[in-house]
Amino acid sequence: MKLLPVQFVLSAALLVSASAFAQTAAPAAEAAAEPLSFNISLTSNYKFRGQDQDQGKSRAIKPALQGGFDYAFDNGFYVGNWNSTINWTKYALSTKANASVEVDLYGGYKFKAGALDLDVGALTYIYPSASLANTTEVYFGAGYGPVSAKYSYTVSEGYFGLGKDSLVGQGKGTGYLSLALAQEVAPKVTFKASLGLTNFKSAANAAGVPDYMDYSVGASYDLGSGMALSGAYVGANKKSNYLFAVDPNKSVNKGTVVVMLTKTL
Repeated sequence: MKLLPVQFVLSAALLVSASAFAQTAAPAAEAAAEPLSFNISLTSNYKFRGQDQDQGKSRAIKPALQGGFDYAFDNGFYVGNWNSTINWTKYALSTKANASVEVDLYGGYKFKAGALDLDVGALTYIYPSASLANTTEVYFGAGYGPVSAKYSYTVSEGYFGLGKDSLVGQGKGTGYLSLALAQEVAPKVTFKASLGLTNFKSAANAAGVPDYMDYSVGASYDLGSGMALSGAYVGANKKSNYLFAVDPNKSVNKGTVVVMLTKTL
């Protein structure tokens, strides 16, 4: 894999950073009192893997309404749904169809292996009326204290429109590695940082689609009663993007501050 050496470097960097917080590491989250939970959020900009999911506006603030539910079984299995308003599919050369919402369906199994919290599952991204953008991934995640890592692998023929009925390479087999740190640094305040690496198949690279890295650095504040306010600087390192916006000079990867208000119940 082309980015493998970089992945080891980034993994080591996050682990070293996490060691500085080891004395105050939060314990693993306990099982929710109720198996069913709901969430709703309002965000100033929906960025997925560093990229804007609304290409219809040139300004930094591109509000999105989001929400979903999770059901956790006693045996470790779980299922869930998450949704968000979007506006990008009609600007992609491979889809050319408009979808105003993203619907995610997922399920998996969480378990412990010693001090590690492990998670394996599958997730399908559905774009009603723009089915060429539909994508399915399987994933494996691991967490230790404040540090976590997750690897997602595309099993569908297309990757958000790339490689499905398209001449720009193969979407199936695209990999995404994310490394994250979440550490409480003050009462009700949690520092959060993450790095992500998107590794396309070689055919996509040959067609001019670059591998890239995304990042997020910020914090969240617990307002109580299931409310949380968060802010982060989010972006990616490549100006070009696989979504192929109508304006080739417009970067959907540009770093920006994202503010989100979330209610969980």
